[in-house]
Amino acid sequence: MYYTTMSELVSIQRIDKLRAASRDIVRELGFMQKGLAGTALSPSAVHTIIELGYGTVTNASDLSYLLQLEKSSVSRLVQRLADDGLIEAKTNPADRRSREIGLTKEGKALLKSLEDFGRRQIRSAFEHLAKDDLTKVETGLTLFAKALRGEKSRVFDSSAIEFRQGYYPGVIASVVGLHASYYASNFGFGAIFERKVAAEMSEFMGRIESSVNTTFSAYIGETLLGSVSLDGEDLEDGVSHLRWFIVSPESQGMGVGKLLLEKATSFVDTAAFDRTRLWTFKGLDAARHLYEKYGFELVHEERGKQWGTEVVEQEFERKRK
Repeated sequence: MYYTTMSELVSIQRIDKLRAASRDIVRELGFMQKGLAGTALSPSAVHTIIELGYGTVTNASDLSYLLQLEKSSVSRLVQRLADDGLIEAKTNPADRRSREIGLTKEGKALLKSLEDFGRRQIRSAFEHLAKDDLTKVETGLTLFAKALRGEKSRVFDSSAIEFRQGYYPGVIASVVGLHASYYASNFGFGAIFERKVAAEMSEFMGRIESSVNTTFSAYIGETLLGSVSLDGEDLEDGVSHLRWFIVSPESQGMGVGKLLLEKATSFVDTAAFDRTRLWTFKGLDAARHLYEKYGFELVHEERGKQWGTEVVEQEFERKRK
């Protein structure tokens, strides 16, 4: 094989090196075996149990999109897991024509076993690595996964995204679910955090009809991609509170967060708020980049436990231009 330039040679070598490493990961994690993660289940079945447990998906259509499987294949998969007593289907209270799927008690017990198995597997692989090497692995794998999702996003029809304002049936549960699953898996937040988000957002929705309060949510069909709320009543006069900004892991890279913050900042400027504040914590770098892009500045940080886990809490503020 002949190469016209050195850059082309390096590019091909790098690509092949990444492909080889990916094959090694697939083999070592057991994806080539008959069962996965110490079970007799297929990889797609294991993924289904995990994603249902995290609340990433709630119906067969979302599962088909996430796993990139034909709907007929997902239908058979869901039926097998239901026959095994691991998942169950219920009528969606917000739309009685559709059905939601979730884990049974046995399915939740299996999820715990899968999580324990996966954590032991990764801990065993990493226990001899230096801290700096662990950070490199974490960063590299995260970027690699993001790049692969980005490829999927680029072929996604962004015109299918629908932005809804205010209350819609199911929005509270969906936003709480996204927060709970994301912060539990990435930062170890637990029941205190989930209860806090659920209680405070439910209280806020009781005031949503006020002209100074609103919620912007991005959907594809009935699947929530992301959401942000503006509360103009819980802080002092002239100050809006930006709350519950979240983008689902599957839709990151699609520009959903950017569009939501554009709508949020446009709302507070039109409503003539002097300032907008938000509270978050150190480590959410992608979100911080967006906040700063839209005029928010860090004004205070300190260690705290208001979300149930000790973190470096941060307060950002944006002044009206």
